[in-house]
Amino acid sequence: MHDEAVTHFDDQILQLTEGHSFLYETFGIRPQFSWHVDPFGASATTPTLFALAGFNAHLISRIDYNLKEARQAAQELQFVWQGSPSLSAQQQIFTHIMDQYSYCTPSHLPFSNRSGFYWNGVAVFPEPPADGVYPNMSEPVTPANIGLYAEALVANVKQRAAWFRTPHVLWPWGCDKQFFNASVQFANMDRLLDHVNSHAASLGVSVQYATLGDYFRALHALNVTWRIRDHHDFLPYSTEPFQAWTGFYTSRSALKGLARRASALLYAGESMFARYMWPAPLGPLDPAWALQQLRQLRWAVSEVQHHDAVTGTESPKVRDMYEEHLASGMLGVRKLMASIVLDGPQPGAGRAAPAADPGAGPAGHFVTAYNPLAWTVTTIITLTVAFPGVSVTDELGHSVPAQIQSSTETPSAYILHILATIPGLSYRHYGIRPTAGTRQGTQEAAATMASTLRFGRRLRRHASLGGRRLVPVLNDCYTVLLDQDTNLMHSVRERQSNRTVHMTQEFLEYHVNGDVKQGPISDNYMFTPKDGAAPAWEAVEMEIVAGKLVTEIRQYFYRNVTTRDYTYAIYSRLAHVPPGGDAELLCRRIEQQYHVGPLELNREAVLRTSTDLNSRQVLYSDNNGYQMQRRPYLAYENNSIARNYYPMVQSAFVEDGRSRLVLLSERAHGVSSQGNGQVEVMLHRRLWNNLDWDLGYNLTLNDTSVVHPVLWLLLGPWSATTALRQRSGLALQHRPVVLFGELAGTTLNHPGPQKHEAVTLPPNVHLQILSIPGWNYSSNHTEHVQNLQKGHGGEAQADLHRVLLRLHHLYEAGEDPVLSQPVTVDLEAVLRGLGPIAAVEERSLTGTWDVSTLRRWSWGTETGHCRGLGAPALAPCLGSQPGLGPGQTGSNPAICPVHLYYLSGCLPSPNLQPSQLYQWAKKGSVFTCQSSTHPPHTCAHGPHALPMPWVRAPCS
Repeated sequence: MHDEAVTHFDDQILQLTEGHSFLYETFGIRPQFSWHVDPFGASATTPTLFALAGFNAHLISRIDYNLKEARQAAQELQFVWQGSPSLSAQQQIFTHIMDQYSYCTPSHLPFSNRSGFYWNGVAVFPEPPADGVYPNMSEPVTPANIGLYAEALVANVKQRAAWFRTPHVLWPWGCDKQFFNASVQFANMDRLLDHVNSHAASLGVSVQYATLGDYFRALHALNVTWRIRDHHDFLPYSTEPFQAWTGFYTSRSALKGLARRASALLYAGESMFARYMWPAPLGPLDPAWALQQLRQLRWAVSEVQHHDAVTGTESPKVRDMYEEHLASGMLGVRKLMASIVLDGPQPGAGRAAPAADPGAGPAGHFVTAYNPLAWTVTTIITLTVAFPGVSVTDELGHSVPAQIQSSTETPSAYILHILATIPGLSYRHYGIRPTAGTRQGTQEAAATMASTLRFGRRLRRHASLGGRRLVPVLNDCYTVLLDQDTNLMHSVRERQSNRTVHMTQEFLEYHVNGDVKQGPISDNYMFTPKDGAAPAWEAVEMEIVAGKLVTEIRQYFYRNVTTRDYTYAIYSRLAHVPPGGDAELLCRRIEQQYHVGPLELNREAVLRTSTDLNSRQVLYSDNNGYQMQRRPYLAYENNSIARNYYPMVQSAFVEDGRSRLVLLSERAHGVSSQGNGQVEVMLHRRLWNNLDWDLGYNLTLNDTSVVHPVLWLLLGPWSATTALRQRSGLALQHRPVVLFGELAGTTLNHPGPQKHEAVTLPPNVHLQILSIPGWNYSSNHTEHVQNLQKGHGGEAQADLHRVLLRLHHLYEAGEDPVLSQPVTVDLEAVLRGLGPIAAVEERSLTGTWDVSTLRRWSWGTETGHCRGLGAPALAPCLGSQPGLGPGQTGSNPAICPVHLYYLSGCLPSPNLQPSQLYQWAKKGSVFTCQSSTHPPHTCAHGPHALPMPWVRAPCS
């Protein structure tokens, strides 16, 4: 079960594909039902992907405790989920939420002081107890107690039956780490089930062993009409008022970053290998060895998507295993890519992938930059070199724009920026030579040297004096104004709209409790702050490193006035390229990298960006990089800060009627808007607590590392940022892969320009994968199953002639008037560099189904109902009024005293004429009171004015 909050959907698809291809190759089995009970919240991406993979029904468990209670009371734990607003009914899936007992058998027995239905007890590894008596073993089923066991089972089944609409109840048996001694379990279960069935008439219940598929088939056969849920997710997840599982959005930031870098490298290696092999191999590379390198990284990236992996909720030893697998897989793929680029002999038999510093050696190095995206990309490649004088040339010996400046991390090193324009799925070669200046008689010119302007420390307590002396840093798209009195950002002027947005950034820390005797604690999973975030610095220094190609703003934040070393830093970069054409994305972003740590104990560090955008405290953040979710701030009775944190896998934004501020990320973070116009990103966590569970499993997250996450900022009208956000996010995720080689004398020691044509897709279509999977099964299902029955499955060789291609339309229906339109792609034209196409088959998402033979179940759905129950904001109230139907509202303070009302079905009638009117803002099917001053049927939020209904209810 992959995590659903902090995984990228590309990696979810990879993991699902690897698992499905293994099952299909080995057994001829194609899964049709999902069991996703343990991820910490549920994303709307997962049901969409599972539907595309051929699943017929989906099962989840962990949703907010208030919401689960309300859904139980309303018999709304089952519905048809239309997870994608664009695909909607095309890829809907029946979804079942486990009730309050989750995926476990109830452990309490009214007739015994021992746990119930767990005859294994608790697993003990690696050495089991010699006497076979495990901790917490249930009493065996005997003639003396079988009646009592049956009564307990039947009572629980009937309790659960009241929460569902059908006569069938899914009753899971066991829990974590159960059935390790299956014979003991089944011996007791057999006796108990036989007894219940022999007394079915009097007990009112009959039972049978069943798979998940058996249960869903029974439901499907009933032909019930189900409610529809739209694309809203079930995040965040809380188990109690002070147990918001929002800390794992940021836990182990370094692992989250490594997992995404590994995914990006794999993406690049897949397409480079596919192009190398087609239409015929271009060199002596051994395809079997190459495929093995890719498979090793595929499995490492798939493995780390687990809900106790990339989440950062594992122990340090397990984290080390994940990191080792990722690093080993990345090394293999880099060797593969270097072998292709160098076009040389096999690794180990001559020239392997060089990993040397590009500044070493008297002759210099050449750099190969591969663009894995299917568009031409203009970007800046950044390298570290050991010398201040550098010339950079391309394959033809022509000078390339470049800039040299001092390093932020290593005093003896230098940063080299190279302006590169690389066509889609292509690479460019650049020669890098040490030089004292322009070489006579050549076209080589030295990289320009940036100049540095330094500003001394400014104290935080003097920040109120700021705003009088502003320093501009500008390119053709933005003017960033910096305050000399505070050394903080003051504002940003966006040139397209000619609007100046006040914008400041600072680091703050949440102080959390580590003693369970003193109150709720934070750990790997949960975020439980005592109070609001406090500034984590007392002084800040600033440098402006100005160059012809790039200007960099360096801000160093010191915890104390006299501290020598800074705890935090922001490195902001603006590129000096004119907007338009291939350079549009480069001009329109402010690139920021952060230095965060080491933190003090029990601190959770955030970057808060405050603007004067009238966002009404509404945040938008993404589900797995796939689609955006609207996140209005919800006021809870307890723990509002943590319960208003959401996952940001790739992007988030705030906006008003004129402008939008977009944040793009190369790893997962927690994100929130704790104030109007604010967006804060949690960057790092260091925690210790004395909770027995955390101590026992080493889950205290005493992380002393320094992390360097990256965010790109886009600012502009919503129309412009809508067009830029998706492509910019991909440009951040899939930056060019840089490989190094040695220069021999004065010539480039490489095979010259690549032999392939560039690949260019329309601007709204992304090449999601171009890969040679190496599947050994026949694409004809009947033939594949016959081969398995004959015992030929294990003898088949990897098929290197089959290419897996996925194309992704980047824009939601209606999101952009032009870019959201359907696109026709000529595969022969796009893939001309691969040679002639022998055949094209449309397959399911994981490739195991021929779409023409895939027949997913249809489920009857109600019309006129937009969604099921929305997420609670203050406290559950529908449970007190389970009879509410579409168009009805709760308005009795005695029944529901909180200022929030659940509405079942579509919006209530706007024709209500109560004596006093209040405006209610919509989130899912939840309405929260905003104002009583506006006329009926108007609600201004974000950039749009939308009609809204009115509801009479108590409202303070």
